[in-house]
Amino acid sequence: MKISFLLICLLVLTVTRDCTSERCDDWGEDTRKLTQAYDGEPVRLRCPLFEDYLKHNYSTAHSAGLTLMWYWTGKGKDLEEPINIRLPDNRISKDKDILWFRPALLNDTGNYTCMLRNTTFCLKIAFPFEVLKKDADSCVSINKAAEVVIFPLQDTALLTCPDTTGYYPTDVTPTVNWYMNCILVDGFVDRDPKGLSLQFINVLQKYEGNYTCIVSYDENGRPYNLTRTIYVKTIASHLQARPPVMITPNDKQTFEFIAGGELHIPCEVYFSYVNNSYTDIGWRINGKSEGDFTDQRVLVNESVTLDMGNPGAKTIKKELRIKNITPDELKHNYTCTAKNTLGVVSRQALVKEKVGTPRYITELACGLGATLFLVVCFVIVYHVYWLEMVLFYRAHFGTDETIGDGKEYDVYVSYARNAEEEEFVLVTLRGVLENEFGYKLCIFDRDSLPGGNTVEAVFEFIQRSRRMIVVLSPDYLTDKSISMLELKLGIVCHNAVCTSLIIVEYKPLHGGHTTISKLKESVPFVRWEGESSRRSSSKFWKALRLSLPLRSLNTRSSWNESCSSQSDISLDQISKKKRRLKEPSSVQPPKTNTIDRNVPLGSVKVKNGPKGGKACQCCVTYCDSDNRLRSKCRAEAKPKWETHLCKPVTYGNKTRWVQNGTVQQAPAPPPVPTFSLQQYTDLSNNNSDFYVL
Repeated sequence: MKISFLLICLLVLTVTRDCTSERCDDWGEDTRKLTQAYDGEPVRLRCPLFEDYLKHNYSTAHSAGLTLMWYWTGKGKDLEEPINIRLPDNRISKDKDILWFRPALLNDTGNYTCMLRNTTFCLKIAFPFEVLKKDADSCVSINKAAEVVIFPLQDTALLTCPDTTGYYPTDVTPTVNWYMNCILVDGFVDRDPKGLSLQFINVLQKYEGNYTCIVSYDENGRPYNLTRTIYVKTIASHLQARPPVMITPNDKQTFEFIAGGELHIPCEVYFSYVNNSYTDIGWRINGKSEGDFTDQRVLVNESVTLDMGNPGAKTIKKELRIKNITPDELKHNYTCTAKNTLGVVSRQALVKEKVGTPRYITELACGLGATLFLVVCFVIVYHVYWLEMVLFYRAHFGTDETIGDGKEYDVYVSYARNAEEEEFVLVTLRGVLENEFGYKLCIFDRDSLPGGNTVEAVFEFIQRSRRMIVVLSPDYLTDKSISMLELKLGIVCHNAVCTSLIIVEYKPLHGGHTTISKLKESVPFVRWEGESSRRSSSKFWKALRLSLPLRSLNTRSSWNESCSSQSDISLDQISKKKRRLKEPSSVQPPKTNTIDRNVPLGSVKVKNGPKGGKACQCCVTYCDSDNRLRSKCRAEAKPKWETHLCKPVTYGNKTRWVQNGTVQQAPAPPPVPTFSLQQYTDLSNNNSDFYVL
């Protein structure tokens, strides 16, 4: 029994010793020791245990019987494997506490573990290692972190290519190329390359950027490259170091707040760059610092703005806010303090209570604002709907000018005699004005009877009309046309304030026309826009109605009483007119070459004109085909406007009247054709003739 008990105790001690020897102190993964290298370049990994975690170096640990072992876990793997340092090409090797890769490859990326142990002690730590590939058309990779070096402006500095010692033998002189932002520069301005160092003679802000040194050397007959990148950052010169400069608050600034509102006071301080200095800014209320603020209504917001023109300098703005400020709090002491290693600045903000605006001023401002708003709305509405508003006013408050004026027609329509414009006048213009708006139109080709003198008939019709619409087009201004005769006679009546002209531009004119240009400045002008103007509610008809006479529309049956259309005139009415024309006149005027001034001008009758009525103060004198002087007047008194269509010419002892512009020659016997072609010349401007068939 005793022997068996001793064997069991020995077995337990052996197992306990083995378990104690296998237990290891794992310090986890040190992510701060991330090592990065480029694919195809040599790299060395130093065990972190001898840098930060142990006080002794590798030689001391090795003398104590401790062995350093290396393991790695590949990227995306979970199994930890020992590193094979006995490869045929000797690519991976171990030298004391350093693991060498000559060179490192992309598949070497992973977590590496160095373990220091003996039979009674074990300690291990892991760290990451990443192998990168350089970016296309670049000397570096954007994923590799660059070391940052700070140089003061307007100073001299020395930039050294880092982490190259120990990579190549001491008797080997490597080749070093310097790059700025991956651009090889043969000659740097104010920068002198000297092997592994780059001398900055005068540091300027434009020299800030990435500097890359590529070291090339040979070892054991194999070429190697080392790529190192340093970011040079410039800061303000120490000569510009200053104490803090407080911008706001200042002695010239007063903050006014209404009791019950929100108090907000900014404290803005400029800090120049001071090496190894701190920047501190804060508010004090009645001697209490920000850390002692317990009121939830008190808030402090801070913002920082960098000075791009002076590297390292910055402006710090700290804003104090107090909600629902009370009158007593407006009397407190608000002080802003800023400091750095060079000095302290402190300033009190001038705060006082703001007197509120009197109530009557607020009410007055609201009233004026509302009035201005209504005026603006009215102007906008009037600008958009001014035609409708004017027509509405005329319809309800205007005076009917057709009562007692003695006029028979509302509108005389003058147009070019072609198929298109005749259709426009007889179908569109007549259909809307007569059938929908109740105006009485006079259309010469429709309402006149055959025979008689055309000039007298046209003149009589125009005088019997309150308005004359000129349907303007290029064909309208054809020389020696009846439309031009109507236009001239219409101008005569318009100037005599007898019949007002209205121009409707049916088609745009080609080139300039002096008479039309002058008329556009003095008479209403309406433009026909094609299909968009056909609706009776379009802007064209509203503008046209605005220029037409105002009349009462009591009975719609009377609108088309005498001016409907040629087809609307019954045969009985035509027969009555013909019989009335065939009856002998009670007064037969003598046929002479001059007009008897004693005979009343109103007694001259037109064969195919309308019946008599109120006189119009204008007069026209013209010559017929027999060169006889004729006159057409509608007033008993002396006319205000007189137009002569012929002139006197003396042949021997006799005086005859001929057309204006006719060459003086002996009179010829007048022909007697079936249709007589008559020529008329306007003496008012001597610029056009008219031939009427």
